[in-house]
Amino acid sequence: MLALCLCLGACSGLRDKLPSAGGLISPYRIDILQGNVVTREQAKALQPGQTREQVRGLLGSPLLTSVFHADRWDYVFTFRRQGQAPQQRRLTVFFKGDVLERHEADELPSESEFVSSLDSRRKADKVPALEATEAQLKAFESRNAAPGAAPAPPPATPATSYPPLEAPGATR
Repeated sequence: MLALCLCLGACSGLRDKLPSAGGLISPYRIDILQGNVVTREQAKALQPGQTREQVRGLLGSPLLTSVFHADRWDYVFTFRRQGQAPQQRRLTVFFKGDVLERHEADELPSESEFVSSLDSRRKADKVPALEATEAQLKAFESRNAAPGAAPAPPPATPATSYPPLEAPGATR
């Protein structure tokens, strides 16, 4: 029994010596996204004099509100992904009464920068053109046409007759 306890105790230190991400033994860790994503475009839309409801409409409900700081809303965002440095950003809005006075923020990404940071498999290659020339369309049609088959006629619209919704002479 004592030998078993000693062996298991020795194995607990083995975890620190095993290779991490990309090694043979690496547990899967899910991406953790917490808080409100606030982009540069949203922060630019904030203007002094806006009401609390207008700010909530632009940024969403704040992650943190405090009883001790009723005139301050904190929008905090954290993103953790295995193999990448964690991202953390914050934006704080200050009110005077029910009107926005000012805001302070970390360096915020644009919406496209944020979306591209989420997709870890995506490469920064050139985006292919999503249009085809007439010659390419004809080549596609000729490659995919069934041999000896005539084009299918358009489907005939069925002639359906439905009974009236109300009986004749019925009043509302």
